[in-house]
Amino acid sequence: MPTKKRKVYSNIGRSEETDNGGSDNSSEGKSRSPERSLLTWRRVFGRVVLCVGVMMIIYITQKKDSEQVFAKQSETVQGRKQEIPCSKDYENELTRFKGCVPQRCGRLVTDWLVAPQEAAQLLSIAKKGLAHGGSSGGASIFDLHSGALSHGDNFVNIYKLMKKEGKRTLFTQHDFEIYKKVKDKIHHMIATEFGILPQKLYLTHPTFFSQMSNKLAKTKHDEYWHIHVDKETYGSFHYTSLLYLSDYDVDFTGGRFIYVDKSVNLTLEPKMGRVVAFTSGSENPHYVERVNSGIRYALTVSFTCNKKYAIDDLSTNNLNQQHS
Repeated sequence: MPTKKRKVYSNIGRSEETDNGGSDNSSEGKSRSPERSLLTWRRVFGRVVLCVGVMMIIYITQKKDSEQVFAKQSETVQGRKQEIPCSKDYENELTRFKGCVPQRCGRLVTDWLVAPQEAAQLLSIAKKGLAHGGSSGGASIFDLHSGALSHGDNFVNIYKLMKKEGKRTLFTQHDFEIYKKVKDKIHHMIATEFGILPQKLYLTHPTFFSQMSNKLAKTKHDEYWHIHVDKETYGSFHYTSLLYLSDYDVDFTGGRFIYVDKSVNLTLEPKMGRVVAFTSGSENPHYVERVNSGIRYALTVSFTCNKKYAIDDLSTNNLNQQHS
């Protein structure tokens, strides 16, 4: 009876015909087994490396495509604005705060509003205050209006602290005048760009300096990197602004400001004297990247349409009365 023949595929890919009669299990076939296994594993490993490489390329490409830069630190932006649909957060306020509640929502950035010497003076004020406290974690705040200052895992009132230590106030009337001048510029810009009545827009609490570093978070107040909506965090907010007092990739790394949009995130690189403003509702969820190195300084200036939550301008007289 004739023996049947079948094809056996060798390690180099060519086919060989062998008898069913037993030549498959010859000593020559056995001697090839380790070599065949080694080549098979090499082939598998090569495919794995190729797949991982392709996946990394896809990931990097998608990550790059999922972010757009709104303003780079290296450029000087005269004025840049992006309009977006308003959320439903303001629907119940349109009648109550007519002429102020946003009907045109969006975000804007400019490097032309605040003079370099004004930004430098505000940075000096921030450092003077923060030098008397500081969070045990990576985020410290100082509110020039209320006196709230991060101190370890808690907060203290810097004005009461100075009084207790028998010291005069750290800040001069000139400091307050510079602060008010910059606040007024931002107030006017927001009213103009969002088409609202300036007399119906009020400075509100909290308005504060911030200092961020790469220190490990110790309390929830140190975790500044979570996505949030300002109007949900602070119910009085209608418009938020930020004045940056240090430079991305010069004074610190990381720490970019990021708007979280459905299709693509919009990234903003801080720059000394740069002002960013946006409507505070859920049309503008955002977060700050973790700072990797250095120290990031900024001033948050917030505005409300509700006069009930308005705060007064600063002066040495009203601070003395408030904290006497």
